[in-house]
Amino acid sequence: MPNYSKFMKDVLTKRRRTGEFETVALTQECSQMVQGRITQKMNDPGSFTIPCTIGDVYIGRAICDLGASINLMPLYVFKKLGIGAARPTTITLQLADRNICYPQGKIEDVLVKVDKFVFPADFIFMDFTADEDTPILLGRPFLAT
Repeated sequence: MPNYSKFMKDVLTKRRRTGEFETVALTQECSQMVQGRITQKMNDPGSFTIPCTIGDVYIGRAICDLGASINLMPLYVFKKLGIGAARPTTITLQLADRNICYPQGKIEDVLVKVDKFVFPADFIFMDFTADEDTPILLGRPFLAT
């Protein structure tokens, strides 16, 4: 007879005791489920904008998007900032509409100031026309910091 079947038979015929009462600590999520107070799942906020400054230059409002896997900057913003030498990159970007783009390069450890906080970020830059109000895109790498 398999072990599980034998164990259940012994428990049901009272040959084996299941043990004394025990206290088990539950996690917060389990406690909420037992008490019927499950927190409601919030909807994805989509993309939002935040004001930011790079170096001494106020960039404007940057688009923060959880769907973007990179931080992206147009070439004209990179030249305007004058923040150092760019490194060449072999990255190929596939856009949401399935177009393939080839960036000009990347710049690492750019200090992005949001309010009174400063975060280092790596940017990919390419030649495209961006909206003047929201010129840069901050993706998951930035939002994870």
